[in-house]
Amino acid sequence: MDITTSAALEASGVRPTLGRKIRAYITLTKPRVLELLLVTTVPVMILAQGGFPNLWLVLATVIGGSMSAGSAATFNMYLDRDMDAHMQRTEDRPLVTGEVTPRGALIFAWVLAVGSTVWLLITTNPLTAGLSVAAIFFYVVVYTMLLKRRTEQNIVWGGIAGCFPVVIGWSAVTGSLSWSAAILFVLVFLWTPPHYWPLSMKYKNQYDEVDVPMLGATRSGSQVGLQVILYAWATVACSLLLIPVGPMGLVYTASAVVFGGWFIYESHRLYNRAVRGTEPRPMRVFHASITYLTLLFVAIAVDPLLPF
Repeated sequence: MDITTSAALEASGVRPTLGRKIRAYITLTKPRVLELLLVTTVPVMILAQGGFPNLWLVLATVIGGSMSAGSAATFNMYLDRDMDAHMQRTEDRPLVTGEVTPRGALIFAWVLAVGSTVWLLITTNPLTAGLSVAAIFFYVVVYTMLLKRRTEQNIVWGGIAGCFPVVIGWSAVTGSLSWSAAILFVLVFLWTPPHYWPLSMKYKNQYDEVDVPMLGATRSGSQVGLQVILYAWATVACSLLLIPVGPMGLVYTASAVVFGGWFIYESHRLYNRAVRGTEPRPMRVFHASITYLTLLFVAIAVDPLLPF
């Protein structure tokens, strides 16, 4: 915490404490994103094993994956701190408020990056560690540094980083990759745009103010809605490919059809409201996308444990 922030906190009656400092560093790792890591990694490990994998392996993979994702998120906040200061959605982040210094954040990011790589190399295998490094590279270099401020398709290709937890989980169990892992990777890749574009619609004005060309901010509601529909259909179609390749049983099959149908319905609803000129309510699709992916991966975890 810098002197200015420390003085401001004391003036407001809030004394800077170790606990506050720890919470600030935890915030840098974007804990809500780490929840998605758990949702996608552990079920894939169960599927790869065909049952419950070794609990120590699961714990080691989750710890390493969390460190890796936390590193990428911290690098992202370090690089975007100038932009975050001008957006209401991000103005309370630790690097903006001064609770964490840029130097402290950068050191923290590198410690997590190196630590996660070494940890996964020791506790899992070289392939898993390598995939973890690739995930950090894609999120920090490809997305944050190269694409985010240059193209409205940024989240499409930069979102590849969010696909890595599924292949990390698979490789941790098997030491290799497979067609099932590839399908799950593509599934998350296709899901990311219809998940994030509604959020960028919600904060369109804030993205405009900082000149970040998110598609949800640069196109009309109907254009964004149409893109969301196309990607939602593609996501659900990809989820169905896992049924014969997995092969998957009744629980996953029913879940992919029912929850996928609901996700598509919400996407069409967004588009229809935008075309009619009414409030499209993009956050409804944003939250629906999270629920859809969570329920689908719960089904992925449950399906191998049942005899049908």
